[in-house]
Amino acid sequence: MRTLGTINQFLGITVLPTSTGLLLQQTRYAEEILARAGMTNSKPVSTPSIPKAVAENSSEQFGNPKLYRQIVGALQYLTVTRPDLSYVVNRACQQMHQPMVSDFEALKRILRYLQGTIQHGLPINGDSLVLKSYVDSDWAGDHTDRKSTTGFCNFLGTSLVSWSVKKQTTIARSSTEAEYQAIASVTMEIIWLRQLLNELGCSQIEPTKLYCDNTSAIALANNPVYHARTKHIEIDCHFIRDCIKNGSIQVHYISTQDQLADLFTKALPSTRFKFLVNQLITRIDSSDCRGY
Repeated sequence: MRTLGTINQFLGITVLPTSTGLLLQQTRYAEEILARAGMTNSKPVSTPSIPKAVAENSSEQFGNPKLYRQIVGALQYLTVTRPDLSYVVNRACQQMHQPMVSDFEALKRILRYLQGTIQHGLPINGDSLVLKSYVDSDWAGDHTDRKSTTGFCNFLGTSLVSWSVKKQTTIARSSTEAEYQAIASVTMEIIWLRQLLNELGCSQIEPTKLYCDNTSAIALANNPVYHARTKHIEIDCHFIRDCIKNGSIQVHYISTQDQLADLFTKALPSTRFKFLVNQLITRIDSSDCRGY
Protein backbone atom coordinates (compact mmCIF):
# COMPACT_ATOMS: atom_id res chain seq x y z
CA MET A 1 0.00 0.00 0.00
CA ARG A 2 1.08 3.57 -0.58
CA THR A 3 -0.28 7.02 0.14
CA LEU A 4 -1.79 8.68 -2.92
CA GLY A 5 -2.78 11.93 -1.21
CA THR A 6 -6.23 13.31 -0.50
CA ILE A 7 -8.96 11.31 -2.21
CA ASN A 8 -11.00 13.13 -4.87
CA GLN A 9 -12.28 10.41 -7.20
CA PHE A 10 -12.74 6.68 -6.68
CA LEU A 11 -14.40 4.41 -9.26
CA GLY A 12 -16.45 7.30 -10.61
CA ILE A 13 -17.47 8.53 -7.16
CA THR A 14 -16.56 12.08 -6.20
CA VAL A 15 -15.41 12.51 -2.61
CA LEU A 16 -15.92 15.99 -1.17
CA PRO A 17 -14.60 17.06 2.24
CA THR A 18 -17.17 18.82 4.42
CA SER A 19 -17.13 20.42 7.86
CA THR A 20 -18.35 17.16 9.42
CA GLY A 21 -16.63 14.50 7.29
CA LEU A 22 -17.01 13.50 3.66
CA LEU A 23 -19.72 13.58 1.01
CA LEU A 24 -19.90 10.90 -1.67
CA GLN A 25 -21.75 11.79 -4.86
CA GLN A 26 -22.04 10.77 -8.53
CA THR A 27 -23.35 13.94 -10.15
CA ARG A 28 -21.31 13.57 -13.34
CA TYR A 29 -22.35 9.94 -13.74
CA ALA A 30 -26.01 10.86 -13.21
CA GLU A 31 -25.71 13.54 -15.90
CA GLU A 32 -24.37 10.93 -18.31
CA ILE A 33 -27.35 8.65 -17.61
CA LEU A 34 -29.80 11.48 -18.27
CA ALA A 35 -27.99 12.37 -21.50
CA ARG A 36 -28.07 8.76 -22.68
CA ALA A 37 -31.82 8.64 -22.09
CA GLY A 38 -32.36 12.01 -23.78
CA MET A 39 -33.85 13.51 -20.61
CA THR A 40 -31.31 16.21 -19.77
CA ASN A 41 -34.00 18.90 -19.86
CA SER A 42 -36.78 16.83 -18.32
CA LYS A 43 -39.14 18.28 -15.72
CA PRO A 44 -38.27 17.13 -12.16
CA VAL A 45 -40.75 15.28 -9.91
CA SER A 46 -40.81 14.95 -6.12
CA THR A 47 -40.70 11.13 -5.89
CA PRO A 48 -39.22 8.39 -8.11
CA SER A 49 -42.44 6.35 -8.09
CA ILE A 50 -46.16 6.66 -7.48
CA PRO A 51 -48.02 4.66 -4.83
CA LYS A 52 -48.80 1.20 -6.16
CA ALA A 53 -52.50 1.69 -5.50
CA VAL A 54 -52.73 4.14 -8.39
CA ALA A 55 -49.99 2.77 -10.64
CA GLU A 56 -51.08 1.77 -14.13
CA ASN A 57 -49.89 -1.37 -15.91
CA SER A 58 -49.70 -1.91 -19.65
CA SER A 59 -49.67 -5.17 -21.61
CA GLU A 60 -47.91 -3.49 -24.55
CA GLN A 61 -44.24 -4.40 -24.87
CA PHE A 62 -41.68 -1.60 -25.02
CA GLY A 63 -40.14 -1.27 -28.48
CA ASN A 64 -36.52 -0.77 -27.40
CA PRO A 65 -35.76 -3.20 -24.57
CA LYS A 66 -31.99 -2.72 -25.07
CA LEU A 67 -32.26 0.95 -24.11
CA TYR A 68 -34.32 0.02 -21.06
CA ARG A 69 -31.71 -2.49 -19.90
CA GLN A 70 -28.83 -0.06 -20.49
CA ILE A 71 -30.44 2.69 -18.42
CA VAL A 72 -31.51 0.37 -15.60
CA GLY A 73 -28.05 -1.20 -15.51
CA ALA A 74 -26.48 2.25 -15.23
CA LEU A 75 -28.89 3.21 -12.45
CA GLN A 76 -27.80 0.15 -10.47
CA TYR A 77 -24.32 1.61 -10.00
CA LEU A 78 -25.81 4.98 -9.09
CA THR A 79 -27.45 3.39 -6.03
CA VAL A 80 -23.95 3.06 -4.51
CA THR A 81 -24.40 6.63 -3.24
CA ARG A 82 -28.16 7.02 -3.72
CA PRO A 83 -30.08 4.73 -1.34
CA ASP A 84 -33.26 6.68 -2.14
CA LEU A 85 -33.22 5.03 -5.59
CA SER A 86 -32.65 1.47 -4.36
CA TYR A 87 -36.29 0.36 -4.20
CA VAL A 88 -37.40 1.75 -7.55
CA VAL A 89 -34.27 0.50 -9.33
CA ASN A 90 -34.83 -2.94 -7.81
CA ARG A 91 -38.39 -2.91 -9.20
CA ALA A 92 -37.14 -1.79 -12.61
CA CYS A 93 -34.56 -4.59 -12.68
CA GLN A 94 -37.30 -7.18 -12.24
CA GLN A 95 -38.73 -6.18 -15.64
CA MET A 96 -35.50 -6.27 -17.64
CA HIS A 97 -36.32 -9.56 -19.38
CA GLN A 98 -39.45 -8.18 -21.05
CA PRO A 99 -40.11 -4.49 -20.32
CA MET A 100 -43.55 -3.09 -21.05
CA VAL A 101 -44.48 0.45 -22.03
CA SER A 102 -45.65 1.08 -18.46
CA ASP A 103 -42.25 -0.08 -17.18
CA PHE A 104 -40.48 2.47 -19.37
CA GLU A 105 -42.86 5.18 -18.18
CA ALA A 106 -41.94 4.24 -14.61
CA LEU A 107 -38.27 4.39 -15.59
CA LYS A 108 -38.72 7.88 -17.01
CA ARG A 109 -40.22 8.98 -13.71
CA ILE A 110 -37.09 7.72 -11.93
CA LEU A 111 -34.97 9.80 -14.31
CA ARG A 112 -37.15 12.87 -13.76
CA TYR A 113 -36.68 12.46 -10.01
CA LEU A 114 -32.95 12.11 -10.59
CA GLN A 115 -32.98 15.33 -12.60
CA GLY A 116 -34.29 17.24 -9.59
CA THR A 117 -31.93 15.60 -7.08
CA ILE A 118 -28.78 15.32 -9.15
CA GLN A 119 -26.69 17.18 -6.54
CA HIS A 120 -27.59 14.80 -3.71
CA GLY A 121 -24.94 12.64 -2.09
CA LEU A 122 -24.19 10.28 0.78
CA PRO A 123 -22.69 11.93 3.89
CA ILE A 124 -20.02 10.11 5.89
CA ASN A 125 -19.42 11.44 9.40
CA GLY A 126 -16.97 10.35 12.06
CA ASP A 127 -19.14 11.13 15.06
CA SER A 128 -19.58 7.57 16.32
CA LEU A 129 -18.52 4.00 15.58
CA VAL A 130 -21.55 2.24 17.08
CA LEU A 131 -23.42 -0.02 14.66
CA LYS A 132 -27.23 -0.01 14.53
CA SER A 133 -29.73 -1.40 12.04
CA TYR A 134 -33.28 -0.93 10.76
CA VAL A 135 -35.26 -3.65 8.99
CA ASP A 136 -38.68 -3.79 7.37
CA SER A 137 -40.69 -5.89 4.94
CA ASP A 138 -43.64 -5.29 2.65
CA TRP A 139 -45.79 -8.38 3.06
CA ALA A 140 -47.08 -9.79 -0.25
CA GLY A 141 -46.30 -6.45 -1.86
CA ASP A 142 -45.70 -7.85 -5.35
CA HIS A 143 -49.11 -8.25 -6.99
CA THR A 144 -47.66 -10.60 -9.62
CA ASP A 145 -46.39 -13.41 -7.40
CA ARG A 146 -47.33 -12.14 -3.90
CA LYS A 147 -43.76 -12.32 -2.65
CA SER A 148 -42.63 -9.87 0.00
CA THR A 149 -39.79 -7.36 -0.19
CA THR A 150 -37.01 -7.16 2.40
CA GLY A 151 -35.41 -3.81 3.10
CA PHE A 152 -32.76 -2.92 5.64
CA CYS A 153 -30.11 -0.30 6.35
CA ASN A 154 -27.14 -0.24 8.69
CA PHE A 155 -25.64 2.85 10.31
CA LEU A 156 -22.24 3.40 11.86
CA GLY A 157 -23.07 6.27 14.14
CA THR A 158 -25.07 8.61 11.90
CA SER A 159 -23.41 7.39 8.70
CA LEU A 160 -25.29 4.99 6.44
CA VAL A 161 -22.80 2.24 5.55
CA SER A 162 -24.89 -0.51 3.96
CA TRP A 163 -28.43 -1.13 2.73
CA SER A 164 -30.35 -3.66 0.71
CA VAL A 165 -33.61 -4.13 -1.19
CA LYS A 166 -34.44 -7.69 -2.18
CA LYS A 167 -37.53 -9.69 -3.05
CA GLN A 168 -37.87 -12.71 -0.77
CA THR A 169 -37.40 -16.09 -2.42
CA THR A 170 -40.48 -17.70 -0.86
CA ILE A 171 -44.04 -16.54 -0.30
CA ALA A 172 -44.63 -15.57 3.32
CA ARG A 173 -47.94 -16.73 4.79
CA SER A 174 -48.13 -13.86 7.26
CA SER A 175 -46.61 -10.45 7.90
CA THR A 176 -44.77 -11.97 10.86
CA GLU A 177 -43.10 -14.54 8.65
CA ALA A 178 -42.14 -11.90 6.07
CA GLU A 179 -40.67 -9.70 8.81
CA TYR A 180 -38.85 -12.64 10.32
CA GLN A 181 -37.21 -13.50 6.99
CA ALA A 182 -36.14 -9.86 6.76
CA ILE A 183 -34.64 -9.99 10.26
CA ALA A 184 -32.69 -13.13 9.33
CA SER A 185 -31.28 -11.37 6.23
CA VAL A 186 -30.12 -8.26 8.07
CA THR A 187 -28.70 -10.37 10.90
CA MET A 188 -26.30 -12.02 8.45
CA GLU A 189 -25.20 -8.56 7.28
CA ILE A 190 -24.76 -7.41 10.89
CA ILE A 191 -22.56 -10.40 11.72
CA TRP A 192 -20.34 -9.65 8.71
CA LEU A 193 -20.11 -5.94 9.59
CA ARG A 194 -19.24 -6.71 13.20
CA GLN A 195 -16.45 -9.04 12.06
CA LEU A 196 -15.15 -6.44 9.61
CA LEU A 197 -15.19 -3.69 12.23
CA ASN A 198 -13.38 -5.98 14.65
CA GLU A 199 -10.60 -6.53 12.09
CA LEU A 200 -10.35 -2.75 11.64
CA GLY A 201 -9.94 -2.24 15.38
CA CYS A 202 -13.48 -0.97 16.02
CA SER A 203 -14.90 -3.84 18.01
CA GLN A 204 -18.60 -3.64 18.89
CA ILE A 205 -18.68 -4.25 22.64
CA GLU A 206 -22.46 -4.16 22.99
CA PRO A 207 -25.00 -6.14 20.93
CA THR A 208 -26.04 -4.34 17.76
CA LYS A 209 -29.48 -2.77 18.14
CA LEU A 210 -31.85 -3.93 15.42
CA TYR A 211 -35.04 -1.90 15.04
CA CYS A 212 -38.19 -3.60 13.77
CA ASP A 213 -41.80 -2.37 13.71
CA ASN A 214 -43.48 -5.80 13.93
CA THR A 215 -44.21 -6.78 17.53
CA SER A 216 -45.09 -10.38 16.62
CA ALA A 217 -41.73 -10.93 14.94
CA ILE A 218 -39.93 -9.44 17.95
CA ALA A 219 -41.85 -11.72 20.32
CA LEU A 220 -41.02 -14.72 18.15
CA ALA A 221 -37.34 -13.78 18.10
CA ASN A 222 -37.14 -13.50 21.89
CA ASN A 223 -39.41 -16.39 22.88
CA PRO A 224 -37.70 -19.79 22.74
CA VAL A 225 -41.01 -21.67 23.01
CA TYR A 226 -41.75 -23.87 20.00
CA HIS A 227 -44.83 -22.89 18.00
CA ALA A 228 -46.45 -25.35 15.58
CA ARG A 229 -47.70 -22.49 13.41
CA THR A 230 -44.12 -21.31 12.81
CA LYS A 231 -42.38 -24.66 12.39
CA HIS A 232 -41.82 -23.96 8.67
CA ILE A 233 -39.51 -21.05 9.59
CA GLU A 234 -37.76 -22.98 12.33
CA ILE A 235 -34.25 -22.53 10.84
CA ASP A 236 -34.59 -18.74 10.82
CA CYS A 237 -35.97 -18.93 14.36
CA HIS A 238 -32.97 -20.82 15.68
CA PHE A 239 -30.50 -18.64 13.77
CA ILE A 240 -31.89 -15.34 15.08
CA ARG A 241 -32.33 -16.62 18.62
CA ASP A 242 -28.75 -17.89 18.64
CA CYS A 243 -27.51 -14.45 17.60
CA ILE A 244 -29.57 -12.83 20.37
CA LYS A 245 -28.23 -15.34 22.88
CA ASN A 246 -24.56 -14.83 21.97
CA GLY A 247 -24.91 -11.04 22.15
CA SER A 248 -24.57 -10.20 18.46
CA ILE A 249 -27.93 -8.43 18.15
CA GLN A 250 -30.78 -7.05 20.22
CA VAL A 251 -34.15 -6.67 18.51
CA HIS A 252 -36.04 -3.54 19.54
CA TYR A 253 -39.45 -2.21 18.61
CA ILE A 254 -39.68 1.05 16.70
CA SER A 255 -42.74 2.95 15.54
CA THR A 256 -43.59 2.60 11.86
CA GLN A 257 -43.35 6.39 11.57
CA ASP A 258 -39.69 6.23 12.66
CA GLN A 259 -38.80 3.14 10.64
CA LEU A 260 -36.10 4.29 8.19
CA ALA A 261 -36.11 0.96 6.32
CA ASP A 262 -39.65 1.77 5.16
CA LEU A 263 -37.98 3.60 2.27
CA PHE A 264 -36.59 0.32 0.92
CA THR A 265 -39.79 -1.73 0.79
CA LYS A 266 -42.52 0.24 -0.95
CA ALA A 267 -43.53 3.30 -2.95
CA LEU A 268 -44.36 6.11 -0.54
CA PRO A 269 -46.33 9.37 -0.68
CA SER A 270 -44.28 12.49 -1.28
CA THR A 271 -44.27 13.80 2.32
CA ARG A 272 -43.27 10.47 3.84
CA PHE A 273 -40.67 9.83 1.13
CA LYS A 274 -38.98 13.21 1.60
CA PHE A 275 -38.87 12.78 5.37
CA LEU A 276 -37.04 9.45 5.11
CA VAL A 277 -34.70 10.59 2.34
CA ASN A 278 -33.58 13.52 4.48
CA GLN A 279 -32.50 11.03 7.15
CA LEU A 280 -30.20 9.21 4.71
CA ILE A 281 -28.72 11.57 2.14
CA THR A 282 -28.08 15.28 1.72
CA ARG A 283 -27.83 17.87 -1.01
CA ILE A 284 -24.43 19.30 -1.85
CA ASP A 285 -23.97 22.78 -0.49
CA SER A 286 -20.92 24.48 -1.96
CA SER A 287 -20.52 26.63 1.14
CA ASP A 288 -20.19 23.49 3.26
CA CYS A 289 -17.57 21.82 1.07
CA ARG A 290 -13.94 22.66 1.67
CA GLY A 291 -12.05 23.00 -1.58
CA TYR A 292 -15.11 22.33 -3.76
